[in-house]
Amino acid sequence: MSRNFFIGIGVAFLWVFLTLGNLTALSNQTAKQAPSVDSKKQRAQAYDRLAKTIATIESYYVDDMPIDSIIDKAIEGLIANLDAHSAFLDEKKYKELRTQTEGEFGGLGITVGIKDGALTVIAPLDDTPAQKAGLKSGDVILKIEDQSTIGMNIDDAVNLMRGKPKTPITITIVRKGEGKPLEFKLVRDIIKVKSVYAKSIDDTPYLYVRINSFDKNVTESVRQALKENPKTQGIVLDLRNNPGGLLDQAVDLSNLFLKSGVIVSQKGKVQEENTVYKANGKAPYSQLPIVVLVNAGTASASEIVAGAFQDHRRALIVGEETFGKGSVQVVIPINATEAIKLTTAKYYLPSGRTIQAVGVKPDIVVYPGSVPQNDGGFEIKEADLRNHLQNELKKIDKPKESKAQEEGSLETQKHITHTDIANDIQLKSAIDALKTWAIFLDSAKSKQKDQKAR
Repeated sequence: MSRNFFIGIGVAFLWVFLTLGNLTALSNQTAKQAPSVDSKKQRAQAYDRLAKTIATIESYYVDDMPIDSIIDKAIEGLIANLDAHSAFLDEKKYKELRTQTEGEFGGLGITVGIKDGALTVIAPLDDTPAQKAGLKSGDVILKIEDQSTIGMNIDDAVNLMRGKPKTPITITIVRKGEGKPLEFKLVRDIIKVKSVYAKSIDDTPYLYVRINSFDKNVTESVRQALKENPKTQGIVLDLRNNPGGLLDQAVDLSNLFLKSGVIVSQKGKVQEENTVYKANGKAPYSQLPIVVLVNAGTASASEIVAGAFQDHRRALIVGEETFGKGSVQVVIPINATEAIKLTTAKYYLPSGRTIQAVGVKPDIVVYPGSVPQNDGGFEIKEADLRNHLQNELKKIDKPKESKAQEEGSLETQKHITHTDIANDIQLKSAIDALKTWAIFLDSAKSKQKDQKAR
């Protein structure tokens, strides 16, 4: 018998198999959702094209390729072309995904995403190899070791960066404003990140609350911090470089401050999965002034919180435009060892606007950097001169240390100092906004008293 005969038989069997599978799926739909005769014909023709393509590859491709491998590549190509966040998880990748949920792994401490077609750093996590080495939000990863990231999906990139603790890795990045690519040599480490820390701000009645990521402990940690600081008159909620996390924690955190209304809605093709998350009406801190700090590393769950506060005019948003990750991914097993990570819905803020590829625009745009100082640089009082010069001598005499060692990290400090504020103009802007807010509140209270007196 001719080769074409066998190809024809293979195509026929595959077409029957795919069509039967399609008919089984169709039987689960309601009569209203059933496709028309023309639609069925189009689907059958499309499956026929796929079956013929697969059979042709199997018969004529230069190297022998098992049918399982051909189907795997077909699925990978299909899902990779849907969007940057959907992916086919073969046995190895599926196992790695489940391993990640243990919360401890050897890696660099960066969250990445695809932005404008390039593998981009969303945020380096605090006190991790990536943050210590100087990687920044917005850096485009050009190479991981010797492998180009052009056309690489997120999961493959993450798997390359992960590895045994204490093993070296080289990352090549492109950074805006730099004339040539930058090379970073890092050492993998066990990534343990404290999700929340709160600090008092020197000489103010305000509390600085930093959320690194939305894990299962976020809401309770913030609630505890507020209980421990009952006299707090305002919060700087720092969501910069927060790559997101659990949706329910974003909703629960919002419920601490929002008395009523929609927090976020989730809308997709499957009607049953469309959900609207509303404030539960409790909001123990509904009157507490809040300023939220955001930047290009603020993504996903952290964008939901910032966007909800902004839409309800519950907080002032300060900083830079956020990343724009507003889609929902669900891991759907297709058998015992493989799964599909599929985008099934998008998030919408209370006003109905989407976050996806748009992000949240701050109310007050402030770019990062130090607070501008007097150009003279040596304007000190006579009484301070002796101490000042002694401090300058200490700088010369003491051995050189890294900037991180000299300044310490905000996480390890017990409070936010004037030096911290001077080195972070976004933080200073947030504190100034809270002070202005307090002036308006005092003014409103005075007017109310005057009206009552009359």
